[in-house]
Amino acid sequence: MARNYKSEYKNYQGSPEQIARRSSRNKARRAALKAGVVTKGSSADIGHKNGNPLDNRPSNLEAVPKSVNRSYPRTKTARKRNPKD
Repeated sequence: MARNYKSEYKNYQGSPEQIARRSSRNKARRAALKAGVVTKGSSADIGHKNGNPLDNRPSNLEAVPKSVNRSYPRTKTARKRNPKD
């Protein structure tokens, strides 16, 4: 069965909450580019240490490989469960 991207956007990605989260993640990436933490085209993700994409304090952001940033198990509240803690 093929994915219905239009339906996905309508039901999830287009919700005001998800638009705000995506916008905040993009804003964090732009801030990291401006600060020289990452370069344009870099494969590193800008990770939010506390798992909250709306929290763009510099102390909460870090440049990490995609494999690390996207591999944390999520809890029911969608926060990252850090295996180091």
